[in-house]
Amino acid sequence: MQVRLRRNSGECPEERLFMKKNLGSISRRSFLKSSGITASGLLIPSKALAEKSVTGTLQVWSCGGLAEAFVPANKAFERNTGVRISYTGAFAAALGKSLLGSATTEVFAPRVITLSKKLKDEGKMLWYKPLCFTRYVIAVPRGNPAGVTSTGDMAKPGMRVVLSFGSSAPGGEATKVLLKKAGVLEGVEENAVFNGDCVQRTTRMLINGKADAAIVEQRITCLPEFRGKLDMIPIDEEYFPPPPMTFTIGLMKWAENPEVARKYIDFILSTEGQKCFEDAGFIPAASDEGRRLSKKYGV
Repeated sequence: MQVRLRRNSGECPEERLFMKKNLGSISRRSFLKSSGITASGLLIPSKALAEKSVTGTLQVWSCGGLAEAFVPANKAFERNTGVRISYTGAFAAALGKSLLGSATTEVFAPRVITLSKKLKDEGKMLWYKPLCFTRYVIAVPRGNPAGVTSTGDMAKPGMRVVLSFGSSAPGGEATKVLLKKAGVLEGVEENAVFNGDCVQRTTRMLINGKADAAIVEQRITCLPEFRGKLDMIPIDEEYFPPPPMTFTIGLMKWAENPEVARKYIDFILSTEGQKCFEDAGFIPAASDEGRRLSKKYGV
């Protein structure tokens, strides 16, 4: 499997280094040159997808946050079918802009459903289905020494909070909207001991005991560096900002072999494929919770 992964300049150096070491990389110049800018998912047994052999190479693009799930899922699909996956995970807005221009790919999994709708309206994405959903949590050091139980506690005097409002969209802005909807934005900002542009850097401060709490996507706590080193406090869903909650996957009009592309999407939405997204901290669209969220967010 060929993996190309690019993060936008708003991401932190440590994250780019991790991705380069583990998933491969694509330079900004190469990406821009190649990109031209210079119904509901069903559980499908993965065994059935391998019964009929398919061959060839399939180009798959997704937003970079999904890379931790797509890389193992792509490897499993290659083992099952013999199809080679050429995968690129990058900043969704840049990929979307390029596809709305002259760039092409065969399967695309963006964040923010409005992008899928726009691509479909322009006839570039033939159809799309719900892929997975994200969830925001309060992350605290193991044992929760500060006794945090809610977003309200993060605004109490003396609480040490770390923020990453400067992180690439929709990350930083989504967290700010969440805190504003919860009515605690001002108090939490006053308690911030650090407010940066890298969610992984702020999460690391929790593990090192330099902070008491932070709001992150659950998927961040499942990254290899952080897995098992944090406790998570649920946040009331009513505070979640709707736009960044949904990830979709769609068939693009440029698919050279639509049958292969459909089989790939079927696999990603199968039991085996969706398990990769669950393991990476997402809510699979094919789960009971995922189906509820599909209705809620109108996917």
